[in-house]
Amino acid sequence: MTTWPEVATSPPPIPRQPSAEEGEADLIAAARAGDALAAHQLGRHYARRGDRAAARHWWERAAGAGNVDSAFNLGMWHEKHGTLDEAISWYELAAGTGDAEAAANLATLLLEQKGDAPGARQWYETAATAGSRRAARRLALLCEDAGELGRARDWHRRAALDGDLSAAHDLGFLGYAAGEEGDARHWWEYAARGGHAEAAYHLGLLLHALRDPESAEVLYRLASRHEHPGAASQLGAIALARRDLRSARAWFERAARAGRVEDQRMTGFVCVELEDAPAASHWFGRAAASGDAESAYNFGLLLIAEHADLNGGEHWFRQAATAGHYRAALELGTLLSVTGKAAEAEQWLSAPASSCWDRPTEPELAARAELAVAASGRRCGTTLTVPELTEILGTWDLLTRRLREPLDPVTWLTEKSGLHASAVEHLGSVRATLIRPGTAPWPTPTEIERVLATARELRRRLGLS
Repeated sequence: MTTWPEVATSPPPIPRQPSAEEGEADLIAAARAGDALAAHQLGRHYARRGDRAAARHWWERAAGAGNVDSAFNLGMWHEKHGTLDEAISWYELAAGTGDAEAAANLATLLLEQKGDAPGARQWYETAATAGSRRAARRLALLCEDAGELGRARDWHRRAALDGDLSAAHDLGFLGYAAGEEGDARHWWEYAARGGHAEAAYHLGLLLHALRDPESAEVLYRLASRHEHPGAASQLGAIALARRDLRSARAWFERAARAGRVEDQRMTGFVCVELEDAPAASHWFGRAAASGDAESAYNFGLLLIAEHADLNGGEHWFRQAATAGHYRAALELGTLLSVTGKAAEAEQWLSAPASSCWDRPTEPELAARAELAVAASGRRCGTTLTVPELTEILGTWDLLTRRLREPLDPVTWLTEKSGLHASAVEHLGSVRATLIRPGTAPWPTPTEIERVLATARELRRRLGLS
């Protein structure tokens, strides 16, 4: 099991400090005589007094005489007051002398305010080479966007080794997407030890995927100290598997209060188990109001069972049934029959069975699905969803778990179902990418839509819908 020693955190960087100032009259005399440092100190003196015009005047004199700190301060002054072209000019002057902080600020302005990615990249590289950790990370992200993953990893590594935990977290994802799980584990552990909650959580998922639930739980608990809702959800599921309902409720409620609809639903189920109907109604109601069909169905059941509220039950059954919830459609049809609405009741009672996935999935498969969504969605990448990927992985597991070697799953499923072999092969290849990242690019939403249709048709044809 993974253990976590105490980690010393490095002190925050110390901002630039001016040297001790002389009297104002002496400074003015020295500045007028051409002393650049005196002019710089006068600028700071007037800036602290709120005399912006005087501060700018003396900084401009100091910068003109070669004082880099005054050029930097003028860049910040103009950036703060929205005169961006002036800010860029002064930052360029300071950055041209090798000032890393000015180069990083200049790059950020060019990128975020001017949309000049090539110019920003040039100055980020200047700043990063001069030792700016912030610039190294931003440069790494620009390299990622350009598809230069080798250079991205080099710059992320430089920032991470300089203490940037977010860069270490990013390195973990780059390793995971490339199929280098050892590298992913190393960098997520590095960041987690420093207190990075997301890294602790993703390392927990990776350990869960590697069938080490005990170590995964340690990581989830570490992330939960920082109020990570996903970690609370995972700990709720672990407690539920142990039938520790009170702990499960506490963890799920922490995640539910963060607005996670699936955890609001799970809290409702646990409250039903604990025979706390008012709390169950509260959580099912919140999730149902957010459009969750399963919660709407269960909320309708509770309203009828606990309050004899037929109108409320009908409303929520209808919401769920309209969203394709098969059992809600049957309950709605039955209720309408009892209340004398036979024509509409028949419509709902004859609704086709839903193909929705509502089976439990192995924790390691669910972890793989969540890691794939997180990895593929970085830097505005592919938009995938955990439920869809979980359904793909769960369907393959359900259909093939009884197979023994040397049977080929694709051949066997094709023969048993009568589906075209290419469709089954596509499903198998997407499943393999999710289980073993790096073997192929992440699937696109269009691919997911196709293989989901194949998975559902396989379940239907093999009687497992």
